[in-house]
Amino acid sequence: MTKLFTGSGDEGMTDYLGEGRIPKYDLRIDCVGSVDEATSAIGLARASSQIEQVKTWLLEIQRELYSMMAELAASPENAQKFSRIGADTITRIEDLINDIQTKISLPREFIIPGDNVASASLDLARVSVRRAERRVSELASQGEVVNPHILSYLNRLSSLCFALELYEIQHTGQAQPTLAKKKTTQ
Repeated sequence: MTKLFTGSGDEGMTDYLGEGRIPKYDLRIDCVGSVDEATSAIGLARASSQIEQVKTWLLEIQRELYSMMAELAASPENAQKFSRIGADTITRIEDLINDIQTKISLPREFIIPGDNVASASLDLARVSVRRAERRVSELASQGEVVNPHILSYLNRLSSLCFALELYEIQHTGQAQPTLAKKKTTQ
């Protein structure tokens, strides 16, 4: 039986898909952790969604993010072996965003998350993906990310989360999300 703990990381070092061990605070490990957090937030959104097609899309995205974590956990010399995110993956996300955009109305100002559990979960997923994008962007700026499609994927994914947030709101019959600026009546 596999153990749930090994104790090998008790001194702040961890294995990765490269030579030796690296500190747990290493930017590479931070990137993997940030994508892992985004995957969990997307899981919450998937569990909260009332739309079966949204659940299907989010599960597919979670699987892609797991592949991305493996690629990010690899040294630049090994990363290509784990690469699953490509131009076709980004095109699929863009097509999905474009399709959803035909079904929603875009607000002209910022919105306040929380109109329902599913939309709030998608907003949490969106900001988690944005954090992952910022961390991976830093790793890429250091020449440590081989696949140029990873940053584009994360960027499109945050847009998809926003589109799905609006889709969930409108699915419940609410015409517009709650806006950040309170409308004044005169």
